[in-house]
Amino acid sequence: MKRARQALMDEALELPLNERARMAADLLDSLHDSEEEVESAWATEIQRRVEAVRAGELESTDWRVVLDRVEKDVLGH
Repeated sequence: MKRARQALMDEALELPLNERARMAADLLDSLHDSEEEVESAWATEIQRRVEAVRAGELESTDWRVVLDRVEKDVLGH
């Protein structure tokens, strides 16, 4: 697969600038669907976590406690 990708890249680089730009734009546009899938998955996960918190299934920690831990453990304060 890597060879095929490299051959495609080599061929694409031989295209005129405007055609390469269009190809790059098309490739970037093709990633948009993936971003929507990721956003949808995160929305589902957030909803699941909210429901778990409301049902008392998850413990929570006050953000100030977490911040103190981060300052101590990560920042060395």
